[in-house]
Amino acid sequence: MGRKKVLVLGGNFGGLTAALAVKHELHGDVDVRVVSASDRFLFNPSLIWLPFGKRRAADITFPLAPTFESHGIDFVHAEATALDLAGRKVATTGGSYDYDYLVIATGYRNNFAPVPGLGPGGNAYTITTLGDAIRAGEGWQRFLEAPGDIVVGAAQGAGCFGAAYEYLFNISHQLRKAGLKRQVKLTYVSAEPFLGHFGIGGLPHGEALLSMFLKKEHITAVMNTGMDHVDDGRLVLADGRKIDFSYAMIVPPFIGQQVIRAAGEIADDKGYVKVRDTYQSVSHDEVYAVGIAAAVDVPWQTPTPVGIPKTGFPTERMAHVAARNIAAQIRGEVPASHQAFGEMPAVCVMDAGNNGVIILADKMLPPRKHGLLIPGPQAHAMKLAFEKYFLWKARHGYITIP
Repeated sequence: MGRKKVLVLGGNFGGLTAALAVKHELHGDVDVRVVSASDRFLFNPSLIWLPFGKRRAADITFPLAPTFESHGIDFVHAEATALDLAGRKVATTGGSYDYDYLVIATGYRNNFAPVPGLGPGGNAYTITTLGDAIRAGEGWQRFLEAPGDIVVGAAQGAGCFGAAYEYLFNISHQLRKAGLKRQVKLTYVSAEPFLGHFGIGGLPHGEALLSMFLKKEHITAVMNTGMDHVDDGRLVLADGRKIDFSYAMIVPPFIGQQVIRAAGEIADDKGYVKVRDTYQSVSHDEVYAVGIAAAVDVPWQTPTPVGIPKTGFPTERMAHVAARNIAAQIRGEVPASHQAFGEMPAVCVMDAGNNGVIILADKMLPPRKHGLLIPGPQAHAMKLAFEKYFLWKARHGYITIP
């Protein structure tokens, strides 16, 4: 018997961690190949700063090939085009590759369809990809030349509320630095049922804390609302209300990659892979999914639909669980590593320009025993330090340290 082949689709948080962790778990005695549509790792949390010139693309990315090659992992810069689950093969723009075990870490696409006029190239910006953030920065420079009112928001079905709040408070900080704070009306529009819901059901005192932040920054909040469409300079809400703007950043909902949705029984209608708490797909023991590519059940219904934030921290946790289980299978053992998404701890730092909030909870989703929000400038400092640390750690492949 030859060495087992592990094929990983995607090279960001989930794919990078899974590929390196499998190699580590088996002490190198496995063939690992990563196929990624991007040849660079992107530290997505820092996209909130890029439009304001506080980061360049080169500051928050690094090339994947040297990292993987230094750890004996084959890297292919290509896009997956078809999955043959029965034949255990994946067709890509760079050739066809077979596997014994497959890890799907293909992330997300923006889903602009629910809000006509949002994008791509629409009447509002978003910051959910590197290209989007660059365009939002170009728009910000134009805004500074002709200031007016601003809308920041998260559309119905969105799950990345943290980025919306961070961008909101960073804009407020930038307006103050530019001497524009008094003349610009800043409005936050969200599908969340209340401030500080974050797509995770909220945390104790979170609504009061966020309300205090908004009051201090003179920000108007419009909550529990869907968006009907975005015109040039005007957001029209589902109930017909209209909010005019000179600049708008709206986080759309995400969907999975079309190649995954087309694979049939492993995926739901959004293109996410239905998984167990081992991160094996429900229907194929040898197929895993981690990060945003893994489907997560929403344990509640809200008046306006909201998604769940599958951020870098839980993505890494999923990837380690998957790697341990693949290693167990290769050794002839039963996968024994389990951790449901909702049971993972919640650890997040919300940046606010020169301030912020540290968010901690014993579980990602309720019911919880403990939840804590710690405001203060130390949160901003912590986010800056973590960015540098994580990029150093990831670039060198040090996935076994926290």
